[in-house]
Amino acid sequence: MAGETVTLSPLTLQPVIHPLLLLALCAPVAFVAVRCLLHARSGRPRTSWSLRLAALLVCAVLALRPGVTGGETETQTTDTDIVILVDTTASIVAEDWGDGEPRLAGVRSDVERIVAAYPGARFALITFDAEPQLRLPLTTDTAALRSALEVLTPEVTRQSRGSSIGIAHDMLAQTLRSAAETSPERSRMAFYLGDGEQTAESEPESFAASAELLDAGAVLGYGTTEGGRMKEQVGGVGAPGGGGYILDGSDPAVSTIDEDALRAIADDLGVPYEHRIPDAAPTLPEAPTSTTTRAAGSAGDVIDLSWAVALLLAALLAADAALVATALPAVLRVARPARAGSPGAPSKGDAG
Repeated sequence: MAGETVTLSPLTLQPVIHPLLLLALCAPVAFVAVRCLLHARSGRPRTSWSLRLAALLVCAVLALRPGVTGGETETQTTDTDIVILVDTTASIVAEDWGDGEPRLAGVRSDVERIVAAYPGARFALITFDAEPQLRLPLTTDTAALRSALEVLTPEVTRQSRGSSIGIAHDMLAQTLRSAAETSPERSRMAFYLGDGEQTAESEPESFAASAELLDAGAVLGYGTTEGGRMKEQVGGVGAPGGGGYILDGSDPAVSTIDEDALRAIADDLGVPYEHRIPDAAPTLPEAPTSTTTRAAGSAGDVIDLSWAVALLLAALLAADAALVATALPAVLRVARPARAGSPGAPSKGDAG
C-alpha cells in the first residue's frame, strides 16, 4: 500500500510504508512508553513520558503523509515539437571544449538547456554519423531524452568510412512532416548540434526541404579553429575511448570546426547559427507557440500537510528536551559523590 493514496474525504493519506508494517514498528515502542507512563511518579517524569508517547503517535501520523484534497497545481506546457540533431561522428569527441573536454560534453550541456527552455514540449532525438538514426521519437518524456544522451557514444573508429554533415536531412524532414500531419496546431523547431566537419567525399546534402516545416530553431557549432585530438572509440554502451588517439600517419589526428559549413546548414533551415563556447549559455529562440501556465486537476490534487505534523513533532521534542534540561542539575547533584569533610559526609571515626 506504500505509494498508494487512501482518501477519507476530504482527508487523504499517502503512507510511505504499509500501515501494518508501521503498526508493527510503533506498537512495541508505544507499549514501553505507556508502561513507563503508568509507573512514573506524578510531576515531571509523567509529563516527560506523556510527551514522548505523543511524539511517537505524531511520528506515525507523519509516516501516513496526511493531506487534504482540493489543491491546485500549475503546469507549464509548450505546444511545440522540437527535433534535436546530434553529430556522433568521431570528431564530436575532439578535446577542444573547455579544459580539454570532448565536444560531446558541450552538446549534452546544451541539450539540457534546450529542454529547460521549453517546458512541456515534445522532443525527438536524431543522431548521425555514417547513417542517421532516430534515437527517440517525439515524446514529452524528457527523462528518456536525458538517458539517451547519457549513453550516447560516437561511431566505432574502425568502422568509420567517412560521413556527411547533411546525411540526416531526409530523416529530419520526415519527422517534421509527420508532426505537422498529426498535430498541425503545434509549432515545430529544430536544433542542429555539430562541428561541421565533412569527411565524406560528396558534397553535404541540403536541409532546405525542412525549412518550410519549421517555425524556429538554431544551429549550434562546437570546436575551435586550432582543433583537438580525438580518442579512439571502441564501441559498447557507455564505453569510453580506447585510450589511444586517432592517428594521421604517425601524429595524432586533429579535428577543427567548419563554421562555413554550419552556416550553410543554418541558411538551409532558415535559422540562426551560433558558435558555442563553454562559459556562455546558447541564445535560444522563444517558442513560436506561447508557453502557457495551466491549473491542473483541482479536484484530484492533494495539499500535503506533513509540514504541519513535522512542526508539531518538533515542538513535542523541544518540550521534552526542556524538561530533561531542567532536571539535569538535580541528577548531577545526586550523582556527584560527597566530598570528604563536607557537611553530612561521614568521618573516619564513624566508620564501622
